[in-house]
Amino acid sequence: MQIVSTDPIADMLTRIRNAINVRKTEVLVPHSNIKFAIAQLLAANKFIKSAEATDMSMGKMIKIVINDPDSNARITEISRLSTPGRRHYAGAKEIPVVKRGRGIVIVSTSKGLMTDKEARQQQLGGELICKVY
Repeated sequence: MQIVSTDPIADMLTRIRNAINVRKTEVLVPHSNIKFAIAQLLAANKFIKSAEATDMSMGKMIKIVINDPDSNARITEISRLSTPGRRHYAGAKEIPVVKRGRGIVIVSTSKGLMTDKEARQQQLGGELICKVY
């Protein structure tokens, strides 16, 4: 039996949040291109240590290493902004700033996924995927 999520991005964020709450250092998430791009953005902005795609017996998975075993997680809060039932779009000037610039908003633009700072610099708006602090 295979469980299919109606919102796979929210499922990934929840798995990361739950792993942080129980002090796990890594988590496995079913692979998709958008989830892998989100994980790479989190790694590039140093919210997680690394993200890599692995081929396992149950299919392709994303292995997200949250932190080293002897250190604390860098993510305090991670939440979904746009949902399948209610999409949230913003222009370049309306993209919210998270915790006075210490956090990021991941935006899906016409040029791919990027952080809020990159979207403002390129003057691109789009769908607000999630916010991380």
